[in-house]
Amino acid sequence: MEPAIYTASVPVFLHYLARVDTLLDKIDAAPDGAAFLSARLAPDMFPVGVQLRTAAGFSLRIAMALAGRDVPDFSDVTPDLDGLRGFVGRSRAALDALSPEAFVDATDRRYAHRAGFADLDQDAWAFLCQYGLPNMMFHLSMAYAGLRQAGLDLGKADFDGLHVYPQGFSFER
Repeated sequence: MEPAIYTASVPVFLHYLARVDTLLDKIDAAPDGAAFLSARLAPDMFPVGVQLRTAAGFSLRIAMALAGRDVPDFSDVTPDLDGLRGFVGRSRAALDALSPEAFVDATDRRYAHRAGFADLDQDAWAFLCQYGLPNMMFHLSMAYAGLRQAGLDLGKADFDGLHVYPQGFSFER
């Protein structure tokens, strides 16, 4: 039986990395699509490209630590289409390579890390559920919102891969 911490992390991260790929496909297909990567919701927020890189980075930062592996450095990933596609592909490959067995002792360890300027020391479930998953989802959500605000045609299915609505559907009409 797979450790619950594996089941609650790796498949979820893989699912949402696939959503990042979907957003990148939509950006790439749009006229002057690369310009969407510099869209921001507010002047003091990361642009979309950095939001997507950060979302993907959280998948590695959390899953690799839970598996007792070194977290790869991704600070040199350029937030352009090619850089992001490559990084998401490498992230998915790294997560695919993690076996459930690597997570057997994950809940026996503590995870000391930084959140902004805060030093945290969390158990595995808090590290995943209170820190890792919410942060990945935050950055993915900010990227999605930035893309929508900038005019990219996206729907909820592009974000979660689950919803289906007819073309042109709106709750506001």
